[in-house]
Amino acid sequence: MNSAPTLLVRRDAFERAGLSRASIDRALTLTDEEFRVERDLVAIGPIYSDDGLTALVQAFEEAGLVFYEDFFELSGNWPDWLSLLAASRAG
Repeated sequence: MNSAPTLLVRRDAFERAGLSRASIDRALTLTDEEFRVERDLVAIGPIYSDDGLTALVQAFEEAGLVFYEDFFELSGNWPDWLSLLAASRAG
C-alpha cells in the first residue's frame, strides 16, 4: 500500500513562485518518479518524510503559493497496482 502523500502543484504557480526541482531535491532527495511534470501539473511525491512534507508546504507558502488554490496534498491509501492520473482544468 502507498500511504505517503503527494503534493500536486499548478505548474504556472510553481514557475511564478520561482521554485525549482533542484531546491526541492536538496531537501527531499527525490527520484525521477517522485518529481513529475505533466502538462499543467507538477507532482511531488510520494513524500515519505513528515518533516520534509511540512517543510515543503511551508516553503511553498513562503514563496507565495496558496494552499488549495495553487497546490494541495493528495493523501493516498491505495494498493500498489492502482495508478491515478490527474490533469488541470483550464479557466
